[in-house]
Amino acid sequence: MNRKLFEPYRIKDVELKNRIVMSPMCMYSSMDEDGKLTPFHFTHYISRAAGQTGLIMLEASAVTPQGRISPQDLGIWSDEHTPELARLVKEIKSYGSAAAIQLAHAGRKAVLEEEIASSSALAFNDNSKRPVAMTIEKIQETIQAFRDGARRSREAGFDIIEIHGAHGYLINQFLSPLSNHRDDEYGGSAENRYRFLKEVIDAVKTEWSGPLFVRVSATDYHPEGLTPDDHVLFAKWMKEQGVDLIDVSSGALVPADIPVYPGYQVPFADKIRREAGIATGAVGMITHGLQAEEILRSERADLIFVARELLRDPYWPRTAASQLGTSIEPPVQYERGWK
Repeated sequence: MNRKLFEPYRIKDVELKNRIVMSPMCMYSSMDEDGKLTPFHFTHYISRAAGQTGLIMLEASAVTPQGRISPQDLGIWSDEHTPELARLVKEIKSYGSAAAIQLAHAGRKAVLEEEIASSSALAFNDNSKRPVAMTIEKIQETIQAFRDGARRSREAGFDIIEIHGAHGYLINQFLSPLSNHRDDEYGGSAENRYRFLKEVIDAVKTEWSGPLFVRVSATDYHPEGLTPDDHVLFAKWMKEQGVDLIDVSSGALVPADIPVYPGYQVPFADKIRREAGIATGAVGMITHGLQAEEILRSERADLIFVARELLRDPYWPRTAASQLGTSIEPPVQYERGWK
């Protein structure tokens, strides 16, 4: 029986060999605060490509030094980052996987010694540093930084770019009324709160013609915050701008009690897919091949983003294939053990 999890998936001119995506997960492993790759990153990402994951997405890569979540984050704010990223991309592709990068800015959730910035001067919680509200000039500089990050991603040979608009980081801070108290053109109405993301997408697309994803937090888990209905509207706007897929996560804008269970975010991906008419990726405690197959066959999402299960098992695609009663082609070096 044909298994949908292992069917190819085409986006523009990029074809993924299966529907499994390595979800972006921060490793906090850069040294000397330079945002550069280390030997660990090469082992980490290439092993998952050898494991036959269809799309390897690198962790959040900061478009400015101020945009790092921690001093150990990966960066893409300098042309000095490009050569080693290009070398990693080449190695990932040598195993038949596609390569993606997540462009990010932490905003008020940056844990850095220097000054941090956000849409408004509101701290994440009582134990967090208070950011400064970004001026229009600073907003435009940051949009340019996303554009420059897109150029470097293209030069490094990535197949797909994802813009990080989730988990309470800077774009999410502009989108939500809980964190955006501005009274200018970037605050107030939904259109105004969306403006920063809109301009980031437009800037990225001046340098990038390939597939473009955006990760969102579909709900803030707060009665006065964003809801899945809000993100249906945002997704419709993103589709009009040429975004190809919404990577649907949730939470982390403000402290909240989040009901976590297997597949707990899949209904959000389903809703956005159906009501906005755009492809989605499902993520969140997806650990079994049958679970992933059901999500795809019931047309609740188009891609399966796997996070911690790939930390536990770099060869999870093989595990999932076994669970589904099928097999996949291994790297030639592993044929003796996989067949």
